[in-house]
Amino acid sequence: MTAYNRENVVWTSRIQEAFGPVVELQDEQGKSTYYQVEKEFEVAGHSYVVLRPDGSSKSDEPEILKVVAGADGELSLETIDDDDEWEEVSELYDELTFPE
Repeated sequence: MTAYNRENVVWTSRIQEAFGPVVELQDEQGKSTYYQVEKEFEVAGHSYVVLRPDGSSKSDEPEILKVVAGADGELSLETIDDDDEWEEVSELYDELTFPE
């Protein structure tokens, strides 16, 4: 049984505390996009944040990013490159958002 289940979720607010309810992310070309912080949680020793583009509707798919703390404690957001991890986190978020 995987550790990515709702019983192991701890809700957090590290990104909101560090950056506020709206974060600015830049793509590879330097274009900025603003995102509303929707949810933050820890599971299986990893932290994640769910972001929704500012001004988007609830029906738009959110972005789920990994929260990583650097050696100096500074937080950064990274894409989830591992397909298995992405699938686990995405399914977990769906379970938390749309319980059966």
